[in-house]
Amino acid sequence: MNSAGHSEATERRGLELTPFRGLRYDPDRVGSLAAVTSPPYDVVVRPDGVLHLESADPHNIVRLILPQAPTPGARNEQAAKTLRRWLSERVLAADPRPGLYVYEQRDGDGMLQRGVIGALRLSEPEEGLVLPHEDVMPHIVADRADLMRATSANLEPLLLTYRGNGSATDTTAVIERTAEHPPLLATTTEDGFSHRLWSITDPEEQARIQSDLARHQALIADGHHRWATYLRLRAEHPSPSPWDHGLVLLVDTARYPLRVRAIHRLLHGVPVAEALKPLDGLFRIRHLEVPLAKALGTLADAACAGNAFLLAGDGAFHLIDRPDPDLLARTIPADRPAAWRTLDATVLHATLLDHVWHIPEDSPAHVAYIHDTAATVEKAERDGGTAVLMHPVREEVVRDLARQGITMPRKSTSFGPKPASGLVLRALDL
Repeated sequence: MNSAGHSEATERRGLELTPFRGLRYDPDRVGSLAAVTSPPYDVVVRPDGVLHLESADPHNIVRLILPQAPTPGARNEQAAKTLRRWLSERVLAADPRPGLYVYEQRDGDGMLQRGVIGALRLSEPEEGLVLPHEDVMPHIVADRADLMRATSANLEPLLLTYRGNGSATDTTAVIERTAEHPPLLATTTEDGFSHRLWSITDPEEQARIQSDLARHQALIADGHHRWATYLRLRAEHPSPSPWDHGLVLLVDTARYPLRVRAIHRLLHGVPVAEALKPLDGLFRIRHLEVPLAKALGTLADAACAGNAFLLAGDGAFHLIDRPDPDLLARTIPADRPAAWRTLDATVLHATLLDHVWHIPEDSPAHVAYIHDTAATVEKAERDGGTAVLMHPVREEVVRDLARQGITMPRKSTSFGPKPASGLVLRALDL
């Protein structure tokens, strides 16, 4: 690292990204690289998605990020044993030299995203270097912490964004030079995304990236629970230690804008008719006998005027909008900024779940969070529950709230494309 980069890093003026020896699958020991990848653990629809991924290849990464066993302790022990076995069998092997990894994703619609994967030094919230924008659920943080302790590994990277100046910064220049060379790996997953990965091992190139990132702060786009887990585990280990860092993908959204989608809710054991009944007189209710795409278009139009949601699960769609102002005044905390009070997620959690439906939002037995819209509707129809479909929040709103230190209700947004899990892992004992 050059002296300028070192000085900026040690003064902690910005992000500090460190090379690491990535753990990667040996393509000769698995069916295909695509078959061993998975979406991030919280995107996999359970149990259907887990079974599908497990059957894709016996070494699919889902066996580490979502191990299946009767108890939490058994699940984590199983993941640790599986990881040790794959290492001993050389299914997974560490790269010979520490690197920062350039990661590229493309889809068939012409979308291109590139970023850098590395080990990011963890910072305290008050430092303002890594900005969360959502609250977390303590039981999920505890679950992820148990898994990371058992495996002593960062099994999948978080997605962080920062804002460059839109031109060819040092990081962008290094990324685009690197992408002109043959990659370490290239694969196309069943969702149609192609993935390529390169390793930057040249100290001068690494220093250019580190010096550039030292001038930036980042927004957590995806991985709030894993970031909270990193902080919890760092607090348990005397510093310095490998737990001072966590695996992240950093994307400059001035250069590569992300897509922002909603995360939908599935209310278990609540038929649509039962969910609609207490809304009479509190929201306007319109029944839509239309396909999903048209229903989402109607939701988008309604969301331009105020809070709006789609309920589904009985073979139709029900648009609920125009909430009663007195209801909102009674149920939404008045001591928060207007941008927070008017969020759909705020109205859903504070008004609908807490006061109208009386459903505990943090109970997996009552509420599931699902990213895929069609899967949410199908599961509601199959299980007799209610899908609550959301309209996405704009990235500018998310970033502005985060800069004010205001966190949105949990699972308010889904930034993407998300990095595929299984392309590069970080072992903390290397």
